[in-house]
Amino acid sequence: MKRLNFLILILVILPVGSMDLLAQKQKQDWAKIYAEQLFHITEVMVTDVASPPVAARIYAYTNLAAYRALQESGAEFQKREILSVSQLKNHLGDPRLERVSSPEFAAIYAMLLVGEKVMPSGYLLKEKQKTWQDLGVKSKVVTKKNLDAHLAFAKAIADQVLDFAKTDGYIQLTARNRYTPKEGEGFWYPTPPAYMAAVEPEWKTMRTFFLKNPSEFDPLPMAQFDLSTGSSFQIQLMEVYDVSRNLSDEQKLIANFWDCNPFKVEFSGHMAIGVKKISPGGHWIGITGIASQKQHLSFAETAYIHTLVALTLHDAFVSCWKAKYETNRIRPETVINEKLHPSWKPLLQTPPFPEYTSGHSVISAASAEVLTGYFGDDFGFIDSSEVYFGLPEREFRSFYQAADEAAISRLYGGIHFRDAIENGVTQGRKIGKTIWTEIQKLEN
Repeated sequence: MKRLNFLILILVILPVGSMDLLAQKQKQDWAKIYAEQLFHITEVMVTDVASPPVAARIYAYTNLAAYRALQESGAEFQKREILSVSQLKNHLGDPRLERVSSPEFAAIYAMLLVGEKVMPSGYLLKEKQKTWQDLGVKSKVVTKKNLDAHLAFAKAIADQVLDFAKTDGYIQLTARNRYTPKEGEGFWYPTPPAYMAAVEPEWKTMRTFFLKNPSEFDPLPMAQFDLSTGSSFQIQLMEVYDVSRNLSDEQKLIANFWDCNPFKVEFSGHMAIGVKKISPGGHWIGITGIASQKQHLSFAETAYIHTLVALTLHDAFVSCWKAKYETNRIRPETVINEKLHPSWKPLLQTPPFPEYTSGHSVISAASAEVLTGYFGDDFGFIDSSEVYFGLPEREFRSFYQAADEAAISRLYGGIHFRDAIENGVTQGRKIGKTIWTEIQKLEN
């Protein structure tokens, strides 16, 4: 009951905090406002139990809408390019819209409009849109006289981004062949307790933003399934088993902090109860917001780095999911239950998709590369992304340290083999470095 009251209190407080910040109109406060409004998108994703790759897609288009609203608002917001203006206009068209007095207000509204349309429960954002309008007028960021112009501007941007989203391959996913687990030893099979079907097996067909040929980012070869003593696979299998039985309190905390499994299910008798959790991409979006606020970024810079991280997450998931369903590798839980200990359970619940490579390792490494390129290597921060979900804060010296901890957490959690983690980090770093290099070319 206390936890429920705490969550309700948070939801009540956030809009009030936004109102106070809007009233102050201080440039450095926009980073907090942006993070608060974007968190409304996260809340709906948690409600919908959006899969990790789907969540990354949602972050990509909602943040892209905010970025585009700023990009169309004048030279001040065109200093940093993510996708070139000409490239975006080729996809989205050239709206030639009348400029508005508060691009910031319009950007947030466009973000909420896109969120409404790309999520099953997006209708829940209608209330947030109305609250945002009211806050804008009350704080005099917009006036009653020019409110409609801002709303029309935001809608035009949102419509263009939504049209762009319709062509990325997502709609066609349901028409593709249904996934059937491969037969034979070493291949992935649904895991307990819910034995859920494979999640997004055709995600590799999705359009990417930066990676022109996702095959160039395929991971290093994995250890082949071989249970003979001394084989690479057998050594890794025993490592998962042995580590899981000797976890320190700190290792358990690390595993749970980076769990980010939106599919977790708990059973009470015959009743299955879904446990609401943030996605891996949502965790790194949270870190991006924390860093933006610490650095007191302007609204334009906040939107820029959030959009860049969101698009990076999307591309990293396409690359990782391509590897997962091309290797179809078995999870540790399945092998250990069959060959070592029938009642063994990992600390974390095994997510419903193949093992190789580790998704959190890939997307964390990619995000860390981009964030380090932007904020610098020595950027320490306190990660409070999981406080909302009942976990304590953790302090990190750098984004690389956070990414490395996210990666090794999968071994502590008992859900990944070491090569999936280490090769996943390599895969993610290559993706992140490539994207950051492309961004630098646009700015030079």
